[in-house]
Amino acid sequence: MMIKAEYIWLDGTEPAAKLRSKTKILEAGAEPPIWGFDGSSTNQAEGNSSDCVLKPVKVVPDPIRGGENILVLCEVLDTDFTPHPTNTRAATAATAEKYAGQESWFGIEQEYTFMVGSRPLGFPEGGYPAPQGGYYCGVGADEIFGREIVEKHLDNCLTAGLPISGINAEVMPGQWEFQVGPASALDVSDSLWLARWLLYRTAEEFGVSATIDPKPAKGDWNGAGCHTNFSTKAMRDDYEPIIAACEALGAKAEEHVKNYGHGIDERLTGQHETAHWSQFSYGVSDRGASIRIPWQVEKDKKGYLEDRRPNANMDPYIVTRMMVDTVCSALEKKGLV
Repeated sequence: MMIKAEYIWLDGTEPAAKLRSKTKILEAGAEPPIWGFDGSSTNQAEGNSSDCVLKPVKVVPDPIRGGENILVLCEVLDTDFTPHPTNTRAATAATAEKYAGQESWFGIEQEYTFMVGSRPLGFPEGGYPAPQGGYYCGVGADEIFGREIVEKHLDNCLTAGLPISGINAEVMPGQWEFQVGPASALDVSDSLWLARWLLYRTAEEFGVSATIDPKPAKGDWNGAGCHTNFSTKAMRDDYEPIIAACEALGAKAEEHVKNYGHGIDERLTGQHETAHWSQFSYGVSDRGASIRIPWQVEKDKKGYLEDRRPNANMDPYIVTRMMVDTVCSALEKKGLV
């Protein structure tokens, strides 16, 4: 029996990569082989040397087509089988392997916004809805927009076997969030990219688009982030490594913010539950800090931290790699592993 395999990869669009996909017909049960594509059409090659290679890295059931059809997440290689310059996954794999003994876990909160044309779903044409207040985790057709898409997306992610751990409506009309994890750096990043593809593909069936733009509505509206929860085994066992992790992230704050998603200065303004992009702080139960330590963690004296700075459009391969490298190297130097 023949099946459809949807090959999915990240392109070379700047300043934020887009997802691309195409279909290959395979024999059911066959291992998805490497494949190729025209890199000159995805901002990844010149027309006179346009071939790029797709290397499968994660295969899951396809909840859109159903049956035995599959989704195949790929990383992009050059034709000599070395990582393409746009391949951010390869470096993450190397860093994760280097610090594998510290057992890093991530939980990522992906915020996004449904759009109808140029306005968020729920915004009236030529005007604005009621101010923020009742939309977050709200209920009722006057405050919630797009729930049927959200529920279908959740079902699709679960059918695909992705480690989705929850959903909720966010603070602006048409704005939602799903959570991925806990999982390792590579697993959470691979799963987040697949969940994003499923989000776009699911919304497509409803005639609505979904965006991870960090500031989809200008003015007095919350932006969209991708809060990243992180821990190592030492942090899950003791409080001192959590404080050491916060200090290590603070020492490299500027470097991290520059790699946490395009347009971060539009979102991290010091308002709307954010710290200003140019300042670093951490605190217990403080959603206005760069890093929040949950109150339960402070009480239990062990657990994890939440980096609230990453944008909704961040590349999870880059963010997880940087957090593992910064924190794990610091804990290693301090003998806290």
